[in-house]
Amino acid sequence: MTNAFLFDLDGTLTDTVYQHVLAWKEALDEEGIALSVWRIHRKIGMSGGLFTNMLLRETGLAIDQDLLDRLRRRHADAYKRLAAGVVPLPGARDLLDALTGMGIPWAIATSGRMETARPALEKLGVDPGRAAVVTRDEVQYAKPDPDLFLAAAARIGVDIASAFVVGDSIWDMIAAKRARALGIGLLSGGYGREELERSGALRVYEDPADMLTHLDEVGGRR
Repeated sequence: MTNAFLFDLDGTLTDTVYQHVLAWKEALDEEGIALSVWRIHRKIGMSGGLFTNMLLRETGLAIDQDLLDRLRRRHADAYKRLAAGVVPLPGARDLLDALTGMGIPWAIATSGRMETARPALEKLGVDPGRAAVVTRDEVQYAKPDPDLFLAAAARIGVDIASAFVVGDSIWDMIAAKRARALGIGLLSGGYGREELERSGALRVYEDPADMLTHLDEVGGRR
């Protein structure tokens, strides 16, 4: 075994970043917390708890666990209403099928909980009962901590040092570096090439389709 691929979900395999942004915006508005959409976007990809802590810190509000719990529930409810518009990113299914066909193991590791990840997985055609999927529910800490990717590597029985972490955010790249994996950045989540490279991305591609075209550059071959 020389390589494996550990994928983020939102913004990496599915076009769901902005649904999450709007869902968080709605949750914050319902609690009377005014925060610009661009500030919310910059936090997408990290764990929900750390995400809300940072957002509330930016507003100067006191952090209260009951408020954090309400925000998470409101976000989940809002996201479920927006999930009808979820679609896989171009080439996402083909990329996973290509890896499977070449006998290269892969897993999905998302900072989202299963309640919000499930609609995206369904649209992607991934059954978490059969494929290796690790969600926030299963680890102590989410991104930028490395726990999700370490758990995903263990789930498919590979050494994390031989794995590529594929993600769309700086939080994915930081987590990859801390896990001792090589990072591959995708522009499909809204982060810029330079940001991803500064955070540790070895290669940066536009989306899964572009990565599939260049898969041999990162060891994706029979």
